[in-house]
Amino acid sequence: MSKKDVKKVVLAYSGGLDTSIILKWLQDEYNAEVITFTADLGQGEEVEPARKKALACGIKPENIFILDIKEEFVKDYVFPMFRANAIYEGEYLLGTSIARPLIAKKQIEIANKMGADAVAHGATGKGNDQVRFELGCLALRPDIKVIAPWREWDLNSREKLLAYAKENGIEISQKHMDENGNPKISPYSMDANLLHISYEGLHLENPNNEPEKSMWLWTNSPEEAPDEAEYITIEYKNGDPIAVNGEAMSPATLLKKLNDYGNKHGIGRVDIVENRYVGMKARGCYETPGGTIMLKAHRAIESICLDREAAHLKDELMPRYAKLIYQGYWFSPEREMLQAAIDKTQEFVEGTVKLKLYKGNVTVVGRDSSKSLYNDAYSTFEEDEVYNQKDAEGFIKLNALRFIIAGKSRN
Repeated sequence: MSKKDVKKVVLAYSGGLDTSIILKWLQDEYNAEVITFTADLGQGEEVEPARKKALACGIKPENIFILDIKEEFVKDYVFPMFRANAIYEGEYLLGTSIARPLIAKKQIEIANKMGADAVAHGATGKGNDQVRFELGCLALRPDIKVIAPWREWDLNSREKLLAYAKENGIEISQKHMDENGNPKISPYSMDANLLHISYEGLHLENPNNEPEKSMWLWTNSPEEAPDEAEYITIEYKNGDPIAVNGEAMSPATLLKKLNDYGNKHGIGRVDIVENRYVGMKARGCYETPGGTIMLKAHRAIESICLDREAAHLKDELMPRYAKLIYQGYWFSPEREMLQAAIDKTQEFVEGTVKLKLYKGNVTVVGRDSSKSLYNDAYSTFEEDEVYNQKDAEGFIKLNALRFIIAGKSRN
């Protein structure tokens, strides 16, 4: 599809500098009717100002979509991922990755509703997000045209973007201006939603630079966290958290509550170098306070509710599952297949976990379930009437039989 064939395009629009520039660029380069979609994913910033900015750029009121999708995000994307205990390369809790398929889904829904023939996003040609957005869109609507301005234009630096904005009368927020009113370079590229906030760029591009203290926006530093530990309980049903301290909550409300606890106690900071899907390594810092607490609690409740072999097989599947999400394959048949297997294991994962929060640490101090497979009668170190210790002799001999046979053969 050529540029002249594009009549309507749905832009994933944050209202920030980059997507405001993209909006103007789409109008000029494609001469197309632009529809803006702004997602409220709990990023902690007001989304309504995006409406005002879109109107100022000539977007019709009926072409502006601002959707609160926090509950859907946590219930249908975050919670299924945490049932798998998904973590990429040992540390990354996939906060950015898991939001992209939902944004793509909503873009396609709006495109279908409005008769649009294209969608556009603000991801660069170097990162993972371009892959995540586009795989999601094409999985849901194979005939859609995807416009990725960063792969087309020559505005390939922050300085050029700011100059373009100034030339075209695009509002530049105060954070992008110096004391003299001139455009300045922002020190970090950030992404936020209810699960996490991420930081990349400039100072962090040297993997040997310690993050600046002022960078962290959500969490107390562990050094400045309260000197007294705090105890909380999380209740689980079918592998999902449903209550905190005995109070039932909706998925988004529950995650927000855990974020508050994590922020207070300096929990969830990581500084990692990860392997991007497109090939290069990238250094990023993340704050995932509530997610860090959830991961610890979920593994704790699974430890007493899951069968040994089911738990071990699930742990073997997890790295593949996490990689699928990281690389943008949420809507793939293989991810759905793995999800079905993971969800099957969660049927009896229910009960309560007690946690101790203290200066950046989450410690499990108790777990209880009516479906627990932990049996005192068998596990005790004291005298019991159900386990014959002599049975272990034959068990060991049978398991050692192949070693015995091989040893005799070689000798």
